Parts: sequence; structure tokens; C-alpha cells
Amino acid sequence: MFRFAIMGAGHIANKFCDCVRRIDNAEVVAVASQTGREKDFAERNGIPEYFDSYSEILEAVKPDCVYIAATSNAHYELSKLCIEAGVPVLCEKAMFLNSKDAREVFSIAENKKVFAMEAMWSRFLPAVVKAREWIQSGRIGEPIYATSAIGFKAEENPFNRYYCKALGGGAAFDLTVYDYEILTFLIDRPAEVISAHAVKTDDGVDLTDHILLNFPKDGARDCLAVCESTFLAKLDEKIVIYGSNGKLEIPRPHFATDCYLYDANFELIDSFKDDVTENGFVYETEEVIRCIKSGKIESETVPHGLTIACAEMFDKLLLS
Repeated sequence: MFRFAIMGAGHIANKFCDCVRRIDNAEVVAVASQTGREKDFAERNGIPEYFDSYSEILEAVKPDCVYIAATSNAHYELSKLCIEAGVPVLCEKAMFLNSKDAREVFSIAENKKVFAMEAMWSRFLPAVVKAREWIQSGRIGEPIYATSAIGFKAEENPFNRYYCKALGGGAAFDLTVYDYEILTFLIDRPAEVISAHAVKTDDGVDLTDHILLNFPKDGARDCLAVCESTFLAKLDEKIVIYGSNGKLEIPRPHFATDCYLYDANFELIDSFKDDVTENGFVYETEEVIRCIKSGKIESETVPHGLTIACAEMFDKLLLS
């Protein structure tokens, strides 16, 4: 059995437990939290052991991998704790809040030859993978322009994870990370951050983000892309990529179940619907197991360089 431990006992950790139950020869053997919810979480999810210490769970359980489900402010310290102990990590997005932390932790992972991956589950979803296949096979021609919008109206509460700076709050770490990391997967070339602007609270938590990216390509036109995210209003959530011969759309790209292909006159010519997936975390979790069993230290689908590049975008957006 491949043995996972979980750090953090919030809502998303429940989804991970359900995911692991769907994978043959994998199990969650322990959970740790410092919120007092670890016992109840373990009982509800049939987990045999629980701890109120993150270091203790590593020593007592010696898991094959730790899934980090704590709030974003804790990701750096917990990832570093696990990797320095020689334990592979799957860490929720955004894995790091700045590029300095990202480079440091991945450098430790590479030196110790320990697997580490950001849990960008959307890159593995069948609808997103299908849309990428359409682009790579030339069905929209050369990508010319793209937009990605994700947003909802969050409760204006300075103590929740959306608005609280101490918990790693902000649209960048919760929403814009999806915009950036899905678009770069689809267009499949490095992105340059041309501009980055945010509407922030008085204490610096970003509530609305606007990022302009450029995807240069030798011998072809550059592709510009706009990323939009907000906690202040419900947006028409979708990715649209316009090409020289057509376009594609992915509604709700971070939870994608469908994608649509149009010709140059915007006539629908193909579509894909994922009516099989019940828990989209399964694909990224299976990737983690494969990588660790084969001795890899990073995933080709969510490599270290992607997470570092996204963190550099955070730097430009939030630290300027």
C-alpha cells in the first residue's frame, strides 16, 4: 500500500481522502492539525492515527508522501519540514507565496532527491488535457490571444482565508494561480509577465487581479493573454483561446468538465464532455504515486519550474 499522511484538516482534505479511497493500493494512514480538528477528521474519514504535531506525524508514521492541506501561509514551512525529513510532498496551491521560498524549498528537494509537487489538479483534468491536444494538433491554428477569468463574491470577513493576510489570503493565491498555471499548460510555452495590477485591502490583501502575459515563439507571432480574478464579484468563469483558424473555450477551467472547439466563423465543430470523473484529485494523486515509485523528484505535468514562475508572477503583482 502507498501510505499518505495529511497535514491540515479543512474541507479540501476531505476531498483528498475521498480521492485516495478511489485509488487501488493507496490509503491515508494519519492526519495532523494544530486546530483541534484532527481527531474528528480522522474518525469521519476512517483514518487510524491523528496528531496535533506536524513533526511528530513524520517521525511516528514515516509516510510515503504528505499531502499538505493547511492554509497557504503554512505551505512553505510544512513543505520544508517534510522534505528535510526525506518525505515527499504534494502541497496545495498556491504552494508558495513568493519566489524566494519556492527556489529554496525546491533546491532542498533536488539536493536531497525528494519528490515535491504543487497540487495543481486542473492540469490533469480530461477536459483541460483535451483542449491542449486540440491546440497542439493545430485545430485552432497558431494561438493569438487568450483570456482567463475566475471570480466569485467572497464573504468580506477579515478573519477568513480569503481576506486574512496572516492566513495567506488574497485572490492571487486562491484564483490567479489557476489562471496562470492552466493557461501556461494549454499554450505550452514560457510566459512573460508584461504587467500585473491588483486592487488591495488596506493591509495589502489583493481582492482583484489583472495580469497581462506574453507567450513568445520563435518564427511565429507572440500570443498575448489576460488573466482576471476577483473576490468581489461573480465572473463569467472561462478560458478562451483564439487562434488563427478558430477558438476554444473551457467553462469553469479550474473545475473543467467540458471544452468546445469553434472554427474561424465561431461555428461549433467539436466538443468534449467528461462524464466519468467523480473526484478530479484522482489524476494528480496517481501522478504523484507514479513519480515517487519511479524515483522522480518532480512531475513533468507540474514541474518545479512552473511553480517558481508562478511565484515570480506573485512577486510582481504583490511586492511591487
